[in-house]
Amino acid sequence: MAEGYDYIIVGGGSAGCVMAARLSEMPDARILLIEAGPRDTNPFIHMPVGFFKMTGGPLTWGYQTSSLAHANNRTAVYPQARVLGGGSSINAQVYTRGVPEDYDHWAKELGCKGWAARDLQPYFVKSEGNTRLGGKDHGIDGPLGVSDLPSPNRVSLAYVQGCMEFGMPFNPDFNSGKQEGAGLYQTTTLNGRRCSAAVGYLRPAQKRPNLTVRTDLFVNRIIVEKNRAIAVEVIEGPLTRRINASREVIVTAGAIGSPKLLMLSGIGNAKHLKSVGVEASHSLPGVGENLHDHFSTDVTWVLTGPHSYDKYKKKHWQLLAGIQYLLFRNGPVSSNIVEAGAFWWGDRKEKVPDLQFHFLAGAGVEEGVGTVPGGNGATCNSYHTRPRSRGWVRLRSNNPADAPDINPNSFAEPYDLDRHIDGIKVTQAVGQTRAMRKYVDREHFPGPGVKTKADYVAVARANARSSYHPVGTCKMGVDDMAVVDTQCRVHGIERLRVCDSSIMPQVVSSNTNAPTIAIAEKAADLIRGNR
Repeated sequence: MAEGYDYIIVGGGSAGCVMAARLSEMPDARILLIEAGPRDTNPFIHMPVGFFKMTGGPLTWGYQTSSLAHANNRTAVYPQARVLGGGSSINAQVYTRGVPEDYDHWAKELGCKGWAARDLQPYFVKSEGNTRLGGKDHGIDGPLGVSDLPSPNRVSLAYVQGCMEFGMPFNPDFNSGKQEGAGLYQTTTLNGRRCSAAVGYLRPAQKRPNLTVRTDLFVNRIIVEKNRAIAVEVIEGPLTRRINASREVIVTAGAIGSPKLLMLSGIGNAKHLKSVGVEASHSLPGVGENLHDHFSTDVTWVLTGPHSYDKYKKKHWQLLAGIQYLLFRNGPVSSNIVEAGAFWWGDRKEKVPDLQFHFLAGAGVEEGVGTVPGGNGATCNSYHTRPRSRGWVRLRSNNPADAPDINPNSFAEPYDLDRHIDGIKVTQAVGQTRAMRKYVDREHFPGPGVKTKADYVAVARANARSSYHPVGTCKMGVDDMAVVDTQCRVHGIERLRVCDSSIMPQVVSSNTNAPTIAIAEKAADLIRGNR
């Protein structure tokens, strides 16, 4: 007899963990959450500083982009989580939501009625358990722990002072509806530990008898009969088997995994599916299209001494930091490294900031980013928050084990490249302020030799990379390229929804984890019939 559940959720990332927790609140519903990766048992996941070990390695899919036509035809690493908790288990834990204008644009111009800022705000508040901020903008008892850094690095503080010297105001709360300025990021941490969606949402929910969580289980395809999703096919050892869903199949595999699964199931552009040997059962040309991401370039500095977290690369400093963390839950191990940041303008015609900055009190932290001479450095990356370039996710073959063709097509629009260069220049200017010069010996990259527009273009094309915010590949809307409606239901297929970052019609002007969690909260209410 085939195994069966009421709801099958495919993808145990941020959205999947939220969905499983909320749907399992219905005691009469049998819920199955399937995650292709392992459980979140790696200890580095739960130490905030462990972020630096998470952007590559076995807890990611190991993806790379295809050749980027507007970035020197090179490929770039494209980290996507493959572990329970998804991106919330491996990201830098920065908690930002974007601006109200992002969501109002979805609702008013992009056909997503019911997804304006006023519609999403209750879900941000519901999800959040903030240890400092409250009032109408913040939740204080939600599942997602949000807190201040217990002991920020002195160079991070200098960066904020440098931004103020540059002309930015100090901003104590990037999520108040007013984003411009500089400050220290709040993070998805609680009591010195990462609070992923797996920790905050799923762990308490797993006590419920109606929720089953399966890890290390790969879903081949969704089984659709007569335009109705009825089951999923999974690989278990050398065998494939079927698991039935009596109510719905809910896809929460992210902006890369969700369109890939739909296409493997015969849902997508019929011409493309035929070209890779997949029989098209439902024509939906927008599946996998509209991929876009925040594309960032790093500016790095050599410091005058061991001021940043780079000094903890030495064993004796690691030992001291470990003891401090065990005793007091603070110090370097409690840091997400990406401690400070800012939102500012590249294009002054924009109503709200269109650049975001992340300051890291260290160098060579992330996959594919080098260190500095002498080993003591700091980094700041920046990106244009509302890119106009659009790319795609497509199948390379009909083999579910093959990585998809991922191409964000960044810099296809010259406007994006111009704004990207604005971000680099602002970062360099902040690095030259009095506050930063207390600790900075010299700019290492891109360095003083970069002066002309052509120089900056060359730097951006050769070095820009993903900031881990892919969205849009199963976009919500009413136009011909929309994949889901405003109830997150796949157009033309009954009992099938997509409820993750892939449904964003346009990326928000910030990090994407908090908005993804809010999307899943709202989608869970839609499924349960709550208003």
